[in-house]
Amino acid sequence: MNRKELNKQQTELRRVMLEGDQHEKAIALFLHQHAILHSAKMANDRIWSYEDAILDELDDAQMRRIPKNGEHSIVWCIWHIARIEDVTMNLLVANTEQIFEEGNWLTKTNSSISHTANAMNLDEIAELSTGLNVEGLREYRIAVGRRTRDIVNTLEPGTLKKKIDPAQITRVAEKSLVHKDAPGILEYWRKRNIAGLLLMPATRHNLVHLNEAALLKKSVHNMI
Repeated sequence: MNRKELNKQQTELRRVMLEGDQHEKAIALFLHQHAILHSAKMANDRIWSYEDAILDELDDAQMRRIPKNGEHSIVWCIWHIARIEDVTMNLLVANTEQIFEEGNWLTKTNSSISHTANAMNLDEIAELSTGLNVEGLREYRIAVGRRTRDIVNTLEPGTLKKKIDPAQITRVAEKSLVHKDAPGILEYWRKRNIAGLLLMPATRHNLVHLNEAALLKKSVHNMI
């Protein structure tokens, strides 16, 4: 599978999600693409994993490296998509607690932050990239993905069009889960319905930053 096919799948998922009258098909398409965008361990499936294809042959040092004139590392990408998915699916869609807090993942990932890592400067990104426990980070992302699937499997017909409760946006803000210099993210989420969040961030956002990680992988290999 390649990026063109992944983009094609995302276009079809978006069409079915936004039409809103094919609930079972929408959920099935979501779960299929979501599995591809996570490690195969997450869904316990034999489906091809884009994440595994990018990450499995890299060592920790390669994943931490920020290419010359670059902005991010691969571990930053994984942290970012994991935290965004955890916050939006749990606090905004399901109105439950984050996996991050339930599983003591701040300690397990050895992270210096708990927010989603938007709007960080290069020094902050370098510090995060150096300190993160890569194995713990990947396990955290698996836990996030599994919870997302549990949530999505319980959604009833008609709920995809439900707007996000403004009180939950306030809860995210009060927990300082989004960097103070990135308030536009909260405003974006405020305007979404559940279908919108399943599209962006739970699938499309993952794809965007896995694509970035794939490009970073090429840069890292060129540095060797």
